[in-house]
Amino acid sequence: MSEVSMSKIKDEMRTEYKRKDLGKGVRGKYFERYAKGTNLVLLNDKVAKAFPSAEAVNEALLGLLALTEQTARITSRATRASRKRSVA
Repeated sequence: MSEVSMSKIKDEMRTEYKRKDLGKGVRGKYFERYAKGTNLVLLNDKVAKAFPSAEAVNEALLGLLALTEQTARITSRATRASRKRSVA
């Protein structure tokens, strides 16, 4: 925030707390923990019962991705050079 906007905000810090007692903040200190926690996926109860652990879910999904890649290669349409028709 800029200096101007900070002055407009009401100071909500309690009087018993002093800024110097709080120490200096470190930018990005908890970034890795935050990034790991943001990829949370909630499974349907039926799906959750089928997998004993997060690793089992990941293994199944990776297998599904590999299968879709193989299937996409098999079913992809062969490309041919287009021919121009002569107008008679």
